[in-house]
Amino acid sequence: MPRVKRGYKARRRRNKVLKAAKGFRGGHSKQYRTASNAVDKAGMYAYRDRRNRKRDFRRLWIIRINAAARMNGITYSRLINALKKADIALDRKVLADLAVNDPKAFSKVVEVANQA
Repeated sequence: MPRVKRGYKARRRRNKVLKAAKGFRGGHSKQYRTASNAVDKAGMYAYRDRRNRKRDFRRLWIIRINAAARMNGITYSRLINALKKADIALDRKVLADLAVNDPKAFSKVVEVANQA
């Protein structure tokens, strides 16, 4: 029985890892063992940070809404409470976009929320 050299399959697996490690610094993009560790770690960071990105953006939107709300003489929490009572269903992403790109419309939203 002839021996199996495993050339094709093993090389294909290694090349897949090295391709994923392209752009990493030093041996992390050249040597299979260090590249394999680096790719695994990068995957873990990517998985974790896909979730963290959602938190970070929500925090950013809240900061922007709060700043714009205070310019209109109301705090963030009171604004959100007023919006809920007035049945205005704008999420934080939209409110933050209004606050940055269209302050007049944001002021109108605050006004309507305050009246309710």
